[in-house]
Amino acid sequence: MDSLKNSGNDVRGSEDEFWPLSGKPNFNMIVKKTQLKPQYILYVPAKLSDSLPTHDVPVVFTYGGKKWETRSYVYRRGNTWRTSIKWREFVIDNNLNEGDACVFEFTESNNKLIRVKVQILRGDFPSQLLPRTDGQSADKPIVL
Repeated sequence: MDSLKNSGNDVRGSEDEFWPLSGKPNFNMIVKKTQLKPQYILYVPAKLSDSLPTHDVPVVFTYGGKKWETRSYVYRRGNTWRTSIKWREFVIDNNLNEGDACVFEFTESNNKLIRVKVQILRGDFPSQLLPRTDGQSADKPIVL
């Protein structure tokens, strides 16, 4: 499992759904160019290393009623175990772009599997506000 595979299995939730975090290990990030083409690698923050397996295991992302299956890659950086996850198909299928924000909640993490529930917050300018201003000059500022 080198890259993500969309299993097509529906899971509860919808693309427009946001939920409070449950207290399980989680992190958020703004998508950067380095996490997209050509490598499509998601680096899990070191602060979560104690919550994750110290060896490669399957990873299942859920978002918008779908699942994507991939694999984690665990490596040692100094005295800390680090985890990276290939997420190419997830990025492509969900049209993630630089500037989008993601919240990753690890709903299950054991020696055999990691399950990650994802929330996506788009970084583009809200289309409802576009007719009100062009934001190109001080005479027509973007007012939120």
